[in-house]
Amino acid sequence: MIDLYYWPTPNGHKVTLFLEETGLPYAIRPVNIGKGDQFKPDFLKIAPNNRMPAIVDREPAGGGEPLALFESGAILLYLAEKTGRFLPPDLRGRAETLQWLFWQMGGLGPMLGQNHHFTQYAPEKVPYAIDRYLNETNRLYGVLDRRLADRAFVAGPDYTIADMAAYPWIVPWEKQGQDLDAHPNLKRWFAAIAGRPATKAAYARAAEVNPDHGKPMSDDAKKVMFGQTAASTRR
Repeated sequence: MIDLYYWPTPNGHKVTLFLEETGLPYAIRPVNIGKGDQFKPDFLKIAPNNRMPAIVDREPAGGGEPLALFESGAILLYLAEKTGRFLPPDLRGRAETLQWLFWQMGGLGPMLGQNHHFTQYAPEKVPYAIDRYLNETNRLYGVLDRRLADRAFVAGPDYTIADMAAYPWIVPWEKQGQDLDAHPNLKRWFAAIAGRPATKAAYARAAEVNPDHGKPMSDDAKKVMFGQTAASTRR
């Protein structure tokens, strides 16, 4: 059994995508980030960075005590190695997959996250910041589109954890000020993943966990999520 500490965000969706694809038994432990659940001491023991998703694997390979992990990329890699799925076993296939997983973790996610912040959540509109992250989002969409010009999925012919990591960040493409028609290879890839039964099941969990998923964030939630410091999160 996997305990998944989750809230329906792009990073949270990465893990439900994997779990639904593999059929690993899991239980969602909601972490309402708008109410500050991520700063509770019990969660801090599992996720020292005060961020979800995180997991506790109660049956790790080889036995022993339950194993806790935070960071969505590390979780995907761990689960892929645990199950032997969605990560090629050969040297080159593994290297291709991991470099694109880390590309998402280091580029696509953080840059699109800043896009979301400055275009949707910031209390004042900062034209330079908005242009900076809209343009970088567009550049990264172009990188992904070029990559997909001659292959079905990011790391090659097969669906992998690299695709699971990137896909949730493309889902809100309209809010990011992007046009999928301008990136036909990415659009084809996006539709292929959206149509997978496991993808539909994973996204169905979002409404179950947070009935307000997709609605505008309240001012109180913004105060909880943005502008935290070491002092304000010390409990």
